[in-house]
Amino acid sequence: MAAGTAAALAFLSQESRTRAGGVGGLRVPAPVTMDSFFFGCELSGHTRSFTFKVEEEDDAEHVLALTMLCLTEGAKDECNVVEVVARNHDHQEIAVPVANLKLSCQPMLSLDDFQLQPPVTFRLKSGSGPVRITGRHQIVTMSNDVSEEESEEEEEDSDEEEVELCPILPAKKQGGRP
Repeated sequence: MAAGTAAALAFLSQESRTRAGGVGGLRVPAPVTMDSFFFGCELSGHTRSFTFKVEEEDDAEHVLALTMLCLTEGAKDECNVVEVVARNHDHQEIAVPVANLKLSCQPMLSLDDFQLQPPVTFRLKSGSGPVRITGRHQIVTMSNDVSEEESEEEEEDSDEEEVELCPILPAKKQGGRP
């Protein structure tokens, strides 16, 4: 019974150190920074496509989260089909229609943060628009900069977390109550 208790305590102790910032000198992953910027473009009879791309040399992760497509002032009552050209999981280029907007029945469409990896091309496949596409450009970066103060604080925190736990004792049986 004592061996089982000791094993459980060793596991709990290791678990608390893991949550506190690592075991045996292992480092916690670098801090992540996420920036978000407004995105918008307009497709029309004059501008039938728009390509959103980022610099290849950038080490950050980029995501384009689409929120809405809507017809804007000057749109005719005709079908406006918007198509997205992007890459699938096999890195093959595919074209998918994402909206069919018509002024009299569906002038706008919410895409609820439909996420795409750049490069992405939007095309007005049919109709004359104008169609406004809105969303957010999200940039996620991993910071490798760890100052000496932060590493010293982490070491102090891990030392404080290594408190020896008292063994768990079985409950005392109380005498029979009448």
